[in-house]
Amino acid sequence: MATVTVEVNGRPYAVGCADGQEERVRILAKQFDNQVRQVAQDVGHVGDLRLFLMSALILSDELHEARLNGGGGPAPQTAAAPPTSDGVAEALNAVAARIEKIAQSIWSRSI
Repeated sequence: MATVTVEVNGRPYAVGCADGQEERVRILAKQFDNQVRQVAQDVGHVGDLRLFLMSALILSDELHEARLNGGGGPAPQTAAAPPTSDGVAEALNAVAARIEKIAQSIWSRSI
């Protein structure tokens, strides 16, 4: 397992990934960083957790819309990491549930 240090919103984060996936993680982190910075411009600095949550929700919504429109099928499988469609769907559902739980917690405290 490899470790990559990425920067999001000006802070470094160490991220574990499969060997050979380091550049992909860097690219994804850069895309996420761009989204976080855009949200920060739009809403101001409300803390990393909220910025990350809002960014994750926006990206999840874009992914959902892309899949509804037929443009966001599963990523091609590689020899290094061959996920199944069921495994990907299960992982995305778990992440979505966690995001919803965090969002409810944050918004209930804001009210």
